[in-house]
Amino acid sequence: MTDAPGAPRPAAGPAAGNLCLGSAPCSWGVWFPEEEHQVPYTRFLDELAETGYKWLELGPYGYLPTDPQRLAGELAERGLQVSGGTIFGALHRPAEWDETLANVRRVAELTAATGAHHLVLIPPLYRDEKTGDFTEPPELTAAQWTALGKAADDLGKILLDDYDVRLVVHPHADSHIQTQPEIERFLNATDSRYANLCLDTGHVAYGGGDNLDLIRRYAERIGYVHIKQMDPVIIEQVRAENLSFSEAVSRGVAVEPPAGVPDPGDIVAALSGLDAELFVVVEQDLWPCEPEVPLPIAVRTRDYLAGVGLSGTRRPR
Repeated sequence: MTDAPGAPRPAAGPAAGNLCLGSAPCSWGVWFPEEEHQVPYTRFLDELAETGYKWLELGPYGYLPTDPQRLAGELAERGLQVSGGTIFGALHRPAEWDETLANVRRVAELTAATGAHHLVLIPPLYRDEKTGDFTEPPELTAAQWTALGKAADDLGKILLDDYDVRLVVHPHADSHIQTQPEIERFLNATDSRYANLCLDTGHVAYGGGDNLDLIRRYAERIGYVHIKQMDPVIIEQVRAENLSFSEAVSRGVAVEPPAGVPDPGDIVAALSGLDAELFVVVEQDLWPCEPEVPLPIAVRTRDYLAGVGLSGTRRPR
């Protein structure tokens, strides 16, 4: 772990002009469209704006209003804009293509209606989010990898042609795109015109990957970023005890900067050197958490990231 929580933030440095900062509902403990432990969406939006953020991801479909006019009104009232939509999708299951496409279209329509141009697709988890039980094998077959690559390209082309929305696939703990070899296999199996990477720094670290290496070698494939830190002590517990990601989250694996890995300053420095403009969205998985927990963390996180150069609000081109 790099520093203890609560360490003073670094002195403000030059802003990374190519990076635009946002946040997401998961930083307020939101994982599901409806769940008794989650704060109402109005409180999330109020506190997001109070913290000083201008950009947000939509989060699980159905948590925020799905009527475009109602959502637009809620956002405009608080001076907020949308960086992208989010959805889970099983691209390795050809039999579920029609269902997956219908769900993605629904989210893409809302995403496009907000003026956003990115859709973050998360592979389904092979362990149940609440029980930790395995629901399918943790490794894909060669045939499933082939199906996944084709489906990602097909989906990305549909999103681009029909909605002017770019597909970025999100490596995730307890999914089939988790480790660095799996991330690289996904990138090698897909066409950069249609499917690229949402670099989630915390999930890469959780899976044992090297974020800086991915940024260096696959710069042209990074279309969107989630900035997140994980507690390396709990990551070791995950491996030693075969914990599910939900159990790791309940133990506090997701931490605020400057604690955890990777170092956010290193990430911002590496991203700022790319010839690309990117949304960088803060995520800290807090589910479940008490309602008063997220706001002060969000304030401290935004201040810390500003200190390492991540504070921009200009929409990436």
